[in-house]
Amino acid sequence: MVGGLADAKPNIVFVLADQWRASAFGHAGDPNVKTPHLDSLAAQSTRFTNAVSVCPVCTPFRAALLTGRFPTSTGMFLNDLYLPDAELCMGEIFKSAGYDTAYIGKWHLDGHGRSSYIPPERRQGFDYWKAAECDHNYNHSHYYAGSSPEKQYWPGYDAFAQTADAQQYLRGRTPTDKPFLLVLAFGPPHFPHDTAPPEYQSVYQLDKLTLAGNVPAASSAAARKELVGYYAHCTALDKCVGDLLATLKETGLDERTLVVFTADHGEMMGAHDVSPRMKQWPYDEAVNVPFLLHDPQAAPRVVSTPLNTPDILPTLLGLADVAVPHSVEGDDLSAVVRGSGNGPDRAALMMSVSPFIPHLVEYRGIRTNRHTYVRNLAGPWLLFDNQTDPLQLHNLTDDPDSAGLRQILDARLDAALKQAGDSFRPRQYYLDKWGYMVEPQDSISYAPNARVQSPRPQPAP
Repeated sequence: MVGGLADAKPNIVFVLADQWRASAFGHAGDPNVKTPHLDSLAAQSTRFTNAVSVCPVCTPFRAALLTGRFPTSTGMFLNDLYLPDAELCMGEIFKSAGYDTAYIGKWHLDGHGRSSYIPPERRQGFDYWKAAECDHNYNHSHYYAGSSPEKQYWPGYDAFAQTADAQQYLRGRTPTDKPFLLVLAFGPPHFPHDTAPPEYQSVYQLDKLTLAGNVPAASSAAARKELVGYYAHCTALDKCVGDLLATLKETGLDERTLVVFTADHGEMMGAHDVSPRMKQWPYDEAVNVPFLLHDPQAAPRVVSTPLNTPDILPTLLGLADVAVPHSVEGDDLSAVVRGSGNGPDRAALMMSVSPFIPHLVEYRGIRTNRHTYVRNLAGPWLLFDNQTDPLQLHNLTDDPDSAGLRQILDARLDAALKQAGDSFRPRQYYLDKWGYMVEPQDSISYAPNARVQSPRPQPAP
């Protein structure tokens, strides 16, 4: 394959959305949303239908993504923590393997305040930099560029401007350049939903939306109101992905570039009587995330092999033929991407260590290719057969006919916890272990001048 992946290490374009659940695509069967470019990408990719967010909230996911490690190993299980420099991260690993590294968009790993400047030494190996810690004012969001502490603002809707910057970066590459890792991290479709571009909101009519069967009547009005803007953000980002793919083809980079599209977590949007704008729950709406990986060397297909957040980094390293560091805890699934058939069943661990969502308790669970099983501190909590019950309406925990299955899944959860080195204790144990002081709502303060909190160094095992 001249000029292709067989002749050089692949480039990587990694597109990350915020709060986009796996079901909200045309190719995933959502009757409402319009995502033609992502549907086309899905048809050309390995699509993991059982991808889960290891801890479905922003900062914990991002830390697990960059390190390939579990939140209970790094201590990064709360929003607005600072990921310490001691952690070996994606940008540093690829940079040491000869890659140029670039990051555009939302970071949410610095913990020094959501509008603070992030200096180069805290960027975890990314050199090209147009990013901000966190800003959901999508029509007037800030960023910092290069080594300048001057706050700048993206013109118009930030996802469009960020995509244009990514396109400019791609057009500046030449076939003789080093390979590159480009991360484009969008803020949408995270709320506020009513700030999506008006022309995209007009595509969706509130009274014509079809709600899923697990959204009760009491939640339907609020869900419909939020869904108009949520879907509008999704369709706007779909355009961004289409523009990005067009630029890859225009520049000829598509022949040697891996393209990943995923999200940090989903959105409950009224399902199971949980209010819209909620995450962290172990239901599919929050924990099941999209994961599309287009590899020019691999035949496209849909696989049910579970993929967890810590698996993403070693899988990309495997596809790039870069050694996986010993610190990484996830599994390299590159053989699934470049193989055939469905791939093996696995148990992907998911957790909420110290939830800040009202009424949600600590839990640990697993996702297999067919089942979801979750325990809280009181014992078995949820058991769903996702094949026969995709809306997760029938909890089989107390079903006598499912007792054997529950025992099997309970043992698999124990094995996953043992492998991750997590003994599953009450939240206060982890807060004390890592030295955190939380607000009354069980979260880290991100108010201006709040104390920076980072995982306390742990004694050697």
